[in-house]
Amino acid sequence: MKLIDKMVQLKINDISINVERGTTVLDAAEKIGVHIPTLCHLNLEDFGVVNKSASCRVCVVEDENTGRLIPSCAQEVYDGMKIQTDSLKAVMGRRTNLELLLSNHPNDCLTCVKNLDCELQSLAYELNIKEIHYQGEKMKHPVDITSFGITKDTNKCIMCRRCVTMCNDIQTVGVLGALKRGFDSVVATAFHLDLNQTSCTYCGQCVSVCPTGALAETNDSPKVWRALNNPNKHVIVQVAPAVRAAIGEEFGYEPGEILTGKVVSGLRRLGFHQVFDTNFAADLTIIEEATELVDRIQNKKTLPMLTSCCPAWVQFIEHQFPELLDVPSSCKSPHEMLGVLAKTYYAQVNNLDPKDIVMVSIMPCTAKKAEAARGELNKDGLSDVDHVITTRELARMFKEASIDFTKLPNDEFDNLLGESTGAAAIFGTTGGVIEAATRTAYEMITGKELKEVDFKQLRGIEGIREAKVNIGDLELNIGIAHGLGNARKLLQDIRDGKSHFHAIEIMACPGGCIGGGGQPYHHGHTDILLKRQQALYDLDASMPRRKSHENEMLIKLYDDFLGKPGGHLAHDLLHTTYSAKERI
Repeated sequence: MKLIDKMVQLKINDISINVERGTTVLDAAEKIGVHIPTLCHLNLEDFGVVNKSASCRVCVVEDENTGRLIPSCAQEVYDGMKIQTDSLKAVMGRRTNLELLLSNHPNDCLTCVKNLDCELQSLAYELNIKEIHYQGEKMKHPVDITSFGITKDTNKCIMCRRCVTMCNDIQTVGVLGALKRGFDSVVATAFHLDLNQTSCTYCGQCVSVCPTGALAETNDSPKVWRALNNPNKHVIVQVAPAVRAAIGEEFGYEPGEILTGKVVSGLRRLGFHQVFDTNFAADLTIIEEATELVDRIQNKKTLPMLTSCCPAWVQFIEHQFPELLDVPSSCKSPHEMLGVLAKTYYAQVNNLDPKDIVMVSIMPCTAKKAEAARGELNKDGLSDVDHVITTRELARMFKEASIDFTKLPNDEFDNLLGESTGAAAIFGTTGGVIEAATRTAYEMITGKELKEVDFKQLRGIEGIREAKVNIGDLELNIGIAHGLGNARKLLQDIRDGKSHFHAIEIMACPGGCIGGGGQPYHHGHTDILLKRQQALYDLDASMPRRKSHENEMLIKLYDDFLGKPGGHLAHDLLHTTYSAKERI
């Protein structure tokens, strides 16, 4: 086809423009700086999907050739097209459509978790909607709070289907869909089951794209406040690596600015007795995971071994591929490891009753909330972790306490369970866990010092990556996937005998934990994820020690308490089991 045949000439607001055939009116308008309000539209091209449901009709514009209102997000351009984005018909059309959405929406903005961060609310302000002319019956659905991780309030759903696109097309979990028609139409689970009765992984990616408060992280901050105000409880908190690279966005900082010291001092002001670093347990996870990998390779046990730090992908394999449950590492995730150590080792050193210790995890992830509730993750009847709050929830707690985050001093983590290496820092991004494990596995296998610790072939943002790493005489084949749709492809290859990897890292969220469902909303902007990712690699490069097995506090932990890596006590405290679950 000739180049000229690929181009279309049209006018938008009397401005001539040439664009490629297949371009939407919305994208064409953007090229000439013409703003068209949108709501259901979501561009996730970097993840292979664009949500074009055209369900909200907020982006309607007038096609002068036909006199019709058309949805600019879904309508493709044609030769000779004449579009008016600000005609009276277009303006009144989008105002009417927005009023209709608002007429069926709860008026609880002041107490809604998305207040001041709600796209519906922002559009009502942008279009100067001060009165709703359409009154009538509203949806009445029960609020689903069964899943520990995600709260689903269907009454706030505007049928944009963003969550459906994310759940079905990107994550391939297939839990959410559009049901019924007309006024009764709703996005829901099959048979309106509660989320905990489905195959939901609680990854929270539906939450990250929901424009209203229909899907949100379960709010656990009241439980944390109650614990902090209980004089009989010793309340400990830990902070995940990805949190420090993103929390600043809630306070006006640029994405990727590392603000660890401010987070630590802020947590002390909230009243926590000890502030520990999940990175310490990330180093511990690497020791145990690398030990397991070396054992599997040298003793010809089940390969490939899959990393098990991500609870959403663990849920995914339990529901979707139960026949492969011998493949994941048996290691608990880092925050669960630190939780059990707080109630054993830390309690022993400080002469505390484990029943009086409350462990709180600050995580980038909604699935961590559900993980903490798993029956397998407890010791002597006590949960390893008591409460999990997301990065967003922590930001709200700082604001609730009137703490000026920007003026906080930089403090250090408490040392007993706080020292970490650069290897732990990169746990928060796709490829980071397996790179950290490779650094340690290299020295375990060869007995030689690893001079060059940067395995750049393992880095990137592509959904599925493959790399080879030479470890002595062994060529280690590594697979990496982020996003559950990509995980599905790798797991199918393993099941079908097509995989020849020694180790695979899987993270449920696009970009890894930096793009977790509990992080500040990135609205599909990959550049934000890349800045967070680079921040963690920069933090790694700045550390004096960059291999997990060089963590001196960790060496002391094994000498004084755990014994050898993979030993009896280490396995009892730091490893777990998985169980097949029904696919619904």
